[in-house]
Order: sequence, then C-alpha cells, then structure tokens
Amino acid sequence: MYEKKLPVNLDCGLHLFLQVVQGKWKINLLWAIHSGIKRPGELQRKIPNATRRVLDAQLGQLIEHGLINKVVFDQLPLKVEYELTGLGESLIPVIEVTAQWGEDHRNELEQFFKA
Repeated sequence: MYEKKLPVNLDCGLHLFLQVVQGKWKINLLWAIHSGIKRPGELQRKIPNATRRVLDAQLGQLIEHGLINKVVFDQLPLKVEYELTGLGESLIPVIEVTAQWGEDHRNELEQFFKA
C-alpha cells in the first residue's frame, strides 16, 4: 500500500478531517451506508462511476479510520455488509450541511462545471 511521504498535520482538526474523508467516493459511501445500502454490490450499483477496486480500497480506508465496520456473516454464499460506527454517524450532520451548502449555491457554482 502507498505510504505518505509527508506526515499528517495533527495540530489542525481540518487536516485530520480531510485525511479521513479525502477520496473521490468516501462521502458517497458514507451517505449510502447511512441510507441503508449495506452490501458491496448495492454500493457498486449506487455509485456506478466508481470501479469496484476503488470502492474496495476506499471502504478499507474508512474501516482503517474507524468510520465503518465490515460485518462478515458465517454462511455460504459469503455475505458481507458495512455499517457506520459512532464516529461515522457523527459525520452525517457534516455531510448534510455540506450538501445543503451546495444546494444553496447551486446557481453560482454550476457555471464552473458546465462544458
């Protein structure tokens, strides 16, 4: 796995926040799991533009940072589900406020992303 050359700045909460949510699909994954989508195949269908490999890597990082748990059921065929931890749940209000900011400023921001 890739190791960062620069250490994480532990003196700033914003840097810590960015370390755990930085990644193209992490916030989408957290929101989808919060919304009741638990299985890997369901997550892939919910976020079709992401490759399975990238989703698996980002799910692993979210587990590593304590935001989600992976639950493996002892059955055949193998069944895996993801669930938010308390720490992950604590991010949901932040995601909601961020999404609302985007909606509130949609008209001003869309111009930057139109082809």
